[in-house]
Amino acid sequence: MEQKLHELRTMHRDLDGAIDALAEKGSYDHLQIQRLKKQKLQLRDQITQIESALLPDIIA
Repeated sequence: MEQKLHELRTMHRDLDGAIDALAEKGSYDHLQIQRLKKQKLQLRDQITQIESALLPDIIA
């Protein structure tokens, strides 16, 4: 699971870079950026789920 977590974090960073690169170009496609941001949010959700699964439950 840790390997999958690492891969997802890498993909998340790569998407962040791609979004920044498109935004810096000036002539970017809003729809494409929205799609990339949606994909980035989905990756973030997957990362959160895996992190939650890896952390033991703490009883307060």
